[in-house]
Amino acid sequence: MTITEEIVKDLESALAGITGKIKQDFAQIRGNKPSPDMVQDIRISMYDQMLSIRELGSLSVLPPRTIQISVWDSAAIAPIMKAIEGSHLGLSTSNDGQNIRCTLSPLGDERRDELGKLVGKMAEAARIQVRARREDAMRRLKDAKGTSAITEDDEFKGREKAQKSTDKANTEIETLLKGKIAELGE
Repeated sequence: MTITEEIVKDLESALAGITGKIKQDFAQIRGNKPSPDMVQDIRISMYDQMLSIRELGSLSVLPPRTIQISVWDSAAIAPIMKAIEGSHLGLSTSNDGQNIRCTLSPLGDERRDELGKLVGKMAEAARIQVRARREDAMRRLKDAKGTSAITEDDEFKGREKAQKSTDKANTEIETLLKGKIAELGE
């Protein structure tokens, strides 16, 4: 692998991490649609260890605004309900002895605007990280050319590939942002 390929590969790996992180962060922000992602990673102390909800039961969505958790051990119902209520996600919980139903109340206009601004800030922070990674790759390419480790052509090709990767990451962030804002507006 050439130095140019290594620099571009490092950049692509960093950009994939950034887009993966923002995708995960957006999934945890409450929208107007319920999603198992909202509650599945909430941790509960059970059986002398910390377990996530997805490790204690199966999750499904009951339209229009309910997440159902089918708990495998009924002893986990009370701790799960307490953890969900303590997470401040705007979910009201009820149970029938074996299943927990988490009902999502509709978002008010003010809260929708707040969440829209929050996801916008998160997307901008991700774009800043992308730019920083691109600048780092460009600097590494320039330094490699300066030490005669690569040719001018290799530097140019590396810069083109780095820019394409950056554009792709920015497009993905923009698509995720538009999708989340649309979800908040539903």
